[in-house]
Amino acid sequence: MNPADLAELLKATATAVLTQHGLDTAALPPVVTVERPRNPEHGDYASNLALQLGKKVGVNPRELAGWLAEALAAADGIASAEIAGPGFINLRLDASAQGLIVNNVIDAGHTYGNSDAEAGHKINLEFVSANPTGPIHIGGTRWAAVGDALGRLLTTQGAAVVREYYFNDHGAQIDRFANSLIASAKGEPTPEDGYAGDYIADIAAQIVSQVPDALSQPDAERHETFRRIGVDLMFNHIKKSLHEFGTDFDVFTHEESMHTSGRVEQAIARLRENGNIYEKDGATWLRTSAFGDDKDRVVIKSDGKHAYIAGDLAYYLDKRGRGFDLCIYMLGADHHGYIKRLKAAAEAFGDNPGTVEVLIGQMVNLVRDGQPVKMSKRAGTVITLDDLVEAIGVDAARYSLIRSSVDTPIDIDLALWSSASNENPVYYVQYAHARLSALARNAAELGLIPDTGHLELLTHEKEGALIRSLGEFPRVLKTAASLREPHRVCRYLEDLAGDYHRFYDACRVLPQGDEEAGELNTARLALCQATRQVIANGLSILGVSAPERM
Repeated sequence: MNPADLAELLKATATAVLTQHGLDTAALPPVVTVERPRNPEHGDYASNLALQLGKKVGVNPRELAGWLAEALAAADGIASAEIAGPGFINLRLDASAQGLIVNNVIDAGHTYGNSDAEAGHKINLEFVSANPTGPIHIGGTRWAAVGDALGRLLTTQGAAVVREYYFNDHGAQIDRFANSLIASAKGEPTPEDGYAGDYIADIAAQIVSQVPDALSQPDAERHETFRRIGVDLMFNHIKKSLHEFGTDFDVFTHEESMHTSGRVEQAIARLRENGNIYEKDGATWLRTSAFGDDKDRVVIKSDGKHAYIAGDLAYYLDKRGRGFDLCIYMLGADHHGYIKRLKAAAEAFGDNPGTVEVLIGQMVNLVRDGQPVKMSKRAGTVITLDDLVEAIGVDAARYSLIRSSVDTPIDIDLALWSSASNENPVYYVQYAHARLSALARNAAELGLIPDTGHLELLTHEKEGALIRSLGEFPRVLKTAASLREPHRVCRYLEDLAGDYHRFYDACRVLPQGDEEAGELNTARLALCQATRQVIANGLSILGVSAPERM
C-alpha cells in the first residue's frame, strides 16, 4: 500500500464517516494528502485531513480525527491509526500491506512510477537553442541536462513530448561570426565585436581547406561562403557535443526558415487582422501591453528590418500549427522579459496565455579548491559543455546540473564531483545501485532468487523505512513533473540510497557460512531487487547511468 492507495482509502473512509454523521461530503478536498512524518516514531504516514475538514463541517478537528482513526484502524492493511495534536492522524501499516509496495515495483519494472497525470498533453519542449557562433557554454549545458531530464520526466507521466532546438541562424550575430572567421583566415586580429577562441581558427582553416579560393571571392560571396560553411560546421559540433552528453533532439528548427518561408509575414498579417498590430514612428508595433507585457514591442523597425520578436511570433504560431497545446521555453537568466512577452504574444493570437510556459535558469560557476576555474582557452571567453565533461564526466556533469532548482545559481566543485566518495552525490546513488547489483550476483551464485511470497516477514524498522521510500517514488515523479522540477528526483534518489545503506548495515540479506537460507533471506532479496529497480528508474529519468560495478 503506497501513499496514493492510502490517500484513496482515507478519502473513501472520510466520505463514509461524514455520511454516517450527516455531514457535507462536498467539503472533502479534491486531493487528500498523506505524507511520511519526519519522526518515524509518529507512524508510517500522517494526514491533516481532519484539520482541513473540521471547520468546514462544524466539528472539532480532534473529534473528527477520532471518528476517522476508528474507521481506519478497522481497514485492511492498517495496523493502527492514532490521533496526534489538534487533529493529525498517524497511521501504521501492517507488514503485508507494506509488502505490496515491493510487489508493485517488481511487477511494474522499468515502468514503476509512471502515471497518466500528464496524458493528453502534446508538449513542445524547447531548450538549449544556443547561437551557432561557438560551443555550448556552461549555462546552455545546464539546460541540456535539465531540459532532457524534464522531457523524460513528463513522458513518464503520459505526456507526448517533442524536444526541440531553435537554431538561431538569422541576424547580426551570424554576420559577426562570419566576419570573425574571415579575419582568422586572413591572419588578422578578431574584429572588435567578433568571436575569439581556438575554435574560430579551426573552423576558418576547415573552410579554406574545403574552398581554397574562399578568400579571393568577391566580398558578398566570400561572406556567404564563410557564413554558410562556418555555421554548418559549428552546428555539427554542437549536435555532436549534445549527443555525447546524452541529450538528443527530435526537431531542429532554423530561425532563418521563419523568414525565408514567409511565416513571419503570415504571423504579422494575422495580428493585423485581429487589430493587435499598429504603426507608429515609422515602425510596426505589437500591442503586447494590452496582454500584460510592460510595453508594446517593435516587430518591424523603422528601417524595414524585422525585430527579433518577429521570428518568435512566427515560431510560436508554427508550434501551435503542429498541434502542441503547451509550449515550454527554457531560457537563460537574462531572459526574464520574455516571460510576459511570449505569453502576451500567445494572447495576441487569441490563445490562452497558459499555452506558454517559460522557465528561467540561473548561472553556473565552476570552482576547484574554492577558487573559480579560469575560462576555456578553446572557447575564448566561456567555459563549455566539453570542458565540464572533460573535467568530471557525463554522469557527474548531468547530475550536478540537474540536482538544484533551476532558479538557483549553482557552484560546481570539480574536485567533489570527480571524487569516488560518499560526499559526491552521484557516486553515492550509483554506488547503491552497484552494491545492489553485486548482491544480486552473489545471491545467484548461491542459487537464491528473490521471493515475494513472504514479504510479511519484513518487519524490521529499516526494512519498513526502505519500503516506504520505494512507495514514495510515484508521488515524487508526479510532483516533479507537475512543478517542472527534475531536481526532486535527484534528492529522492539520495534519500533512497541512504535508506538502502542503513537497511543493508542493519539487516543481513544473504546467509553466512553454513547458515541455511530461509524465507526472510529471499524476502529481503525481493526488497533489494525492488530498490535496485527504483534507483535504475530514477537515474534513467536523469539520463545518468546505473552501473553494475564501480
